[in-house]
Amino acid sequence: MTLSFFDQFMSPTYLGVPLIALALTLPWLLFPTPSPRWLDNRLLTLQNWFIGRFAHELFMPVNRPGHKWAVLLTSLMLFLISLNMLGLLPYTFTPTTQLSLNMGLAFPLWLATVIIGMRNQPTHALGHLLPEGTPTLLIPILIVIETISLFIRPLALGVRLTANLTAGHLLIQLIATAAAVLLPLMPAVAILTMTLLFLLTLLEVAVAMIQAYVFVLLLSLYLQENV
Repeated sequence: MTLSFFDQFMSPTYLGVPLIALALTLPWLLFPTPSPRWLDNRLLTLQNWFIGRFAHELFMPVNRPGHKWAVLLTSLMLFLISLNMLGLLPYTFTPTTQLSLNMGLAFPLWLATVIIGMRNQPTHALGHLLPEGTPTLLIPILIVIETISLFIRPLALGVRLTANLTAGHLLIQLIATAAAVLLPLMPAVAILTMTLLFLLTLLEVAVAMIQAYVFVLLLSLYLQENV
């Protein structure tokens, strides 16, 4: 029974073919596409307003050279939100609960920001490894600590997203199982459990959006340090 709770995190297969590729491409089909009309419908107008506000808030503190990343990071934000939200539906698979996928998104983007900093302003980029005014005896130790913290960034990005979504899905399944078991035995307690399940589901909807935003926000902060 304990192991079955983790079956939802296994990549589904059909005839030996992994379906994670289908789960990754499906969200793009759900977005409304722009039309040639002068006036858009309400859904498309709301989507354009959300994208505009998000890009404005995200890139307000970033220097102008970093604005080239607006399309990439905004698309990544919509992609992660869609995957997280679709994963809350029953009998669906959430690709962002896989650490390999999250690391595959985090590591190349983090590495790109580091390479940009090393290429455009190597002195400033390397200066982050040694704070100004450091005592001479602490210089080797601080360089090692700052280097480790630099290389931990992509791991923290991937683990944060994976851990939050995995914990939320496990809690939902545990409480739903408890409600199903208690319903014929103690209906009053089962109703309270279902209420808790409903509130937890609302919380997970918020977590799904917040974690996608935090993932992209941290990438923009790393970009801000290197442009």
